[in-house]
Amino acid sequence: GCKFHLIDRIGKKIKVAAAIADALGLDNVTFQHGDMGECKLKADYVISRAVMQLDELVKISGRNISQQGRNKLPNGLICLKGGELSSELGRVKRPLIDVPLSDYFTEEYFKTKELIYVKL
Repeated sequence: GCKFHLIDRIGKKIKVAAAIADALGLDNVTFQHGDMGECKLKADYVISRAVMQLDELVKISGRNISQQGRNKLPNGLICLKGGELSSELGRVKRPLIDVPLSDYFTEEYFKTKELIYVKL
């Protein structure tokens, strides 16, 4: 019942993702080569890597969040961030949840990574 719309500025990544979705027979995935600011679709969640400061990502993501709530977790932004985040998290004036991924994964990569959810 889920639909995914993948956006990336790098065309090669979009082509690879489309080829994988096609090979798997996924018909619930669409693709857009470009920038999130160009997307006009509304979604329950925006899921992102750490592409910019969190407060800026919240601002941009808010334009694409649907006001129709149909999930247990309210609509919002879910992103992967790393490094020292305290000052960045402090600039966001919305409810957020910060989950250290090292609580769930033992690999070195996850020691400094956190999953951030911001209600939008």
